[in-house]
Amino acid sequence: MPDTVAPPRPESATFQVDTESMPLEQVLVHTPGHEMELVAPDNRLDLLFDDILFLGNARDEHLLMCTLFEKVVDAPGAVLQVSELLLDVFQQEDARADFIDRLCRVMPETNIQAVRHELKQLAPSELHSLALTGESPLPLRLPPLPNLMFTRDLAAVVHDRIVISHAATAARSRESIIMQVLLHHHRFFNDVKDRVITLPEGVTFEGGDLLMAAPDVLLIGHSERTSFGAIMAIAHQVFEHTPIEHVLAVDLPKRRSTMHLDTVFTFASPNECVAFPPLVDDPSYGYAVHLTEGSEPGQFITDMRPNLCDVLNDLIDRDLTFIPCGGPDRINQEREQWTDGANVFAVAPGVIVGYERNRRTFEELRNHGYRVVSAENFLSYYQDSTFTPGDEKLAIQLAGTELSRGRGGPRCMTLPLARTSIHDM
Repeated sequence: MPDTVAPPRPESATFQVDTESMPLEQVLVHTPGHEMELVAPDNRLDLLFDDILFLGNARDEHLLMCTLFEKVVDAPGAVLQVSELLLDVFQQEDARADFIDRLCRVMPETNIQAVRHELKQLAPSELHSLALTGESPLPLRLPPLPNLMFTRDLAAVVHDRIVISHAATAARSRESIIMQVLLHHHRFFNDVKDRVITLPEGVTFEGGDLLMAAPDVLLIGHSERTSFGAIMAIAHQVFEHTPIEHVLAVDLPKRRSTMHLDTVFTFASPNECVAFPPLVDDPSYGYAVHLTEGSEPGQFITDMRPNLCDVLNDLIDRDLTFIPCGGPDRINQEREQWTDGANVFAVAPGVIVGYERNRRTFEELRNHGYRVVSAENFLSYYQDSTFTPGDEKLAIQLAGTELSRGRGGPRCMTLPLARTSIHDM
C-alpha cells in the first residue's frame, strides 16, 4: 500500500486556480479515518450517508489516489492532508481557543459552552480527536465528520482568493470551522490569509457548486446546498478582487442526486466537459442566470439564459465538446450519474481521474480519443520515470469500490489550492 507519510511541503501556500484543468500543483485532501467507522445504521442519514463504508478499503483507495496525484505533480508537498495540518495547528494555544470559541457559537444547542474551560485544557491530540470524530475524554460527544473526505466542499479557490464555504447542513458545519482555523492560524497560510473571502451569515455555499470555466467565467450551481444569496455575495467579491467578468448561476433540481453542480458537470480539458446529458439537451434543466458587473458598486446586470451549454459557448472563446456521462441510454446515464460518472477530476488538460465502475462513461471518453488506464497500471508504468502531460489524453480509472458508496467522486475529494496558470502554458 502507498506510504502514508507525507513528503516535505513548501514553507507557504499559494492560491492560484484560473481554470479547471490546468496542471495540478497542490491539492488539499482528507484520507478517511476513524470518523468513518462511527457511521452506523441509525445515524447514517443524519450524517448524509446512504451506506456504511468499510474503512480499510476506503483508505487504501484514497491513498492510491493521493499517490497518483504525487506522481503527476512530482513536487514536494503536492498533496496536503487536512488531518495533519489540523494536528499541527492545534499545537498553538490561540488556534485551539479559536476552534473552541467558533464551536460554541456554531453549535449553541449542545452543551459545549458548559465544558468550555475543560475543552481548553485538552491536549492537542485530544482536541484533534474531538474535531474529527466527536470523541473526547470529557462528558461531551459530537457527531463524527465522515464527510470531511469531500474536501472540495470546504472552500473554493478563484484565482488568488479562497472562498470559505457555509455548510448547508448541521452535519457539516464543523468542517467549515476547521477550514477557517487552518487558514487563520496555520503558518503555512500566513502569506495568503488576507486573501480569504468570508460570506455573510444566513447564506449557504459548498465548493462542489463552483467551477472555473475560464479565467473570466465562473460557474456556481444554485443547488440544494448553495443559495442564490451566496451566489450574489460571491459574485460581488470576485468582481471586485479577481479578473472574473461573468458569473453564471446554474439552476439545478433541489435533490440529493444533483446536490452540487459538479455531480452533473465537470471539465476534462479546456474544451471538453463530462456532463449528465439532461443538462445539455433538456430545455427545462439547467437554465442559467448570467451576472455581470453594473456601473455602480454592488450592482449587477442579469440575463436569463435557458441553457448552460449555449451560454458557455457564447462566453468562452472556444468550442466545447460535451461528453455524455453514461453514454446514449438514459437509464445508464442516470445510473452512472448516481455513482459520480460526471464527477471527474482533471490533474492536467486531458488527464482525468474517475471511478472505474462508470464503464459506459469511460467508453464515451475512449470514443473521444482518451486512452483508458487503471491507476495501478499508470503508477507501474511511470514508477521509474516522470509523467509529462500533453503527449496523449488519459482517462485514469480509480477502483473506488468503497469510496463511491460515500456518494462523491474524485473531484468531490479534492480541493486544488494551486494549478499552473493558463498564462504560463
